[in-house]
Amino acid sequence: MHTMHAIVLGAGVTGVTTAWYLRQSGFEVTVIDRQPAAGLETSYANGGQISVWHAEPWANPGAPLKVLKWLMKEDAPLLFRLRADPAQWRWGLQFLRECTPGRTAHNIRNIVNLGLYSREQLQRLRAATGIAYDQRQQGILHFYTSEQEYAAAQEPARIMREQGCELDMKTPEECVAIEPALAQCRAQIVGGSMTPSDESGDAHRFTQALATLAAQAGVKFRYQTRVLGCEREGQDLARVIVADANGEIERLGADRFVLCLGSFSRGLARELGVSLNIYPAKGYSMTLPVISPAHSYQVSLTDDEYKLVFSRLGDRLRVAGTAELNGYDSTLNLRRCEALLRRTRELFPQMVAPEGQPSGAQYWTGLRPATPSNLPYIGASRVGRPFLNTGHGTLGWTHSCGSAAALADLICGRRPELNYAFCGPEVDSWAGRAQAAI
Repeated sequence: MHTMHAIVLGAGVTGVTTAWYLRQSGFEVTVIDRQPAAGLETSYANGGQISVWHAEPWANPGAPLKVLKWLMKEDAPLLFRLRADPAQWRWGLQFLRECTPGRTAHNIRNIVNLGLYSREQLQRLRAATGIAYDQRQQGILHFYTSEQEYAAAQEPARIMREQGCELDMKTPEECVAIEPALAQCRAQIVGGSMTPSDESGDAHRFTQALATLAAQAGVKFRYQTRVLGCEREGQDLARVIVADANGEIERLGADRFVLCLGSFSRGLARELGVSLNIYPAKGYSMTLPVISPAHSYQVSLTDDEYKLVFSRLGDRLRVAGTAELNGYDSTLNLRRCEALLRRTRELFPQMVAPEGQPSGAQYWTGLRPATPSNLPYIGASRVGRPFLNTGHGTLGWTHSCGSAAALADLICGRRPELNYAFCGPEVDSWAGRAQAAI
């Protein structure tokens, strides 16, 4: 009996989870990545949150005015650097279309459905394997320092509660009771919301640990291997052309291929005649040592006004956020790095070394594969063998296990156990709407 072989392109958290679930479904699996190990690009130093219930997409009714206000402001939470790039303009126009109340509500429902399913899959995987990644099951506290932002949060919160979300609005005093470190900025807080079932953890540690487990289960990882192109037979993808670390070129065939290349999925998909409306959103993070345990947060936090997240990863403090749409540039911008540290000092002055002293901060930036709707592409393309699991934006860590488990079902001809807007004509009759861009 022929054992099906799948090639997964990309060894970030999405690619590794895809490989894991395909292997669990009986496939022979090969993972290809240009880096020397798993989880070294966008999955390396993200915000650390499994944030199912903070699911309002970037594209919402209040976004256009914010984007105009932030335009060309170096430390803006969401910065469009306008370029002579048709892909950026196409992305931006669709982003504006997604800002209507109806589209926002639709996208929230899909994001929540996928997030709930994904967290369940993560918990099952954790129970089955004992995988450890500095995880915490203490919920996520979303706090507001702007009355206007707090008021605007009420409608998305209502939609999420309709989806079954345990999301409670909190007074400033209740926020401090949940996370005593917020006493340092109590005067700035106007309210908050708590989602006690959310989690946090180190996506990089998870990805590397799961890659080890997957290799032990028989998944083959080919690192330091670049995808150069592809070959078709008729309209079907037959082989991918790769080059290893020594520059030796091979043509690798498989029964199924899965694109998990993040922001770089769009280029390879274009070669296959598949249009993906994905644009890189450069995110920043800062990792700090714990120098004052009594004044350092334990609960994962979200600062709504500045779009920053804070997670405790063992003896490290992770601060991450902002999005810069500036093509594939991955260089660190000093102004945006300084903004992370400045805001952290404003909120937690006793947690961080005083200004003028070494902070011990380690900065990082990664290209998050953003779609205008914040909905990832999961499912079949119109070209025979390639499947898609890409475009997760800021929620790749949150959605990784669910996306991978659902995609394994789709590849095996099974109907996934969730209502989501999957790609591919074979799911058009199911609950959910196929992605219009495919």
